Amino acid sequence: MIENDYRYTIAAVRSTSATRQEAQEMLERAGLRPTRQRVAVIDALRARPEAVTAQDLHHELRRSPGAPGLATIYRILTALSTSGDLDTFPREGEQAFRLCGPDHHHHLVCRSCGSVEEVGAEAVESWVKRVARQRRFKVLGHTVDVYGLCADCG
Repeated sequence: MIENDYRYTIAAVRSTSATRQEAQEMLERAGLRPTRQRVAVIDALRARPEAVTAQDLHHELRRSPGAPGLATIYRILTALSTSGDLDTFPREGEQAFRLCGPDHHHHLVCRSCGSVEEVGAEAVESWVKRVARQRRFKVLGHTVDVYGLCADCG
């Protein structure tokens, strides 16, 4: 029994240090030093499956001692978005942000609850190639987000 608890503790420590390392790497890619406030923003983003606005994060984090201000949160989100670690989505006149996987993908975005589901790029890629070939169009890039209602809201 004690041995199992020990293994669980070691696994939790490794998981936490890997998560912290990933946060530091994200911040470095964005040209930011890994401060407590910046890591707190990344942790809050990791905990949310839906895209969130700077206002959402500020409301969530403001109860913590030493919480980042709204302007700081905007700067962090903008830098992480510019570096490619966050995807952005329009939401009620604001920009919403979400941590996404590193592989090329697309999104299904629920207009009701804001949930975002990553979708593999294969089907969209073949459609883009076919349409471009038919129209003799040279594709330099694309973004595909499909908006609708998720299974819970539909």
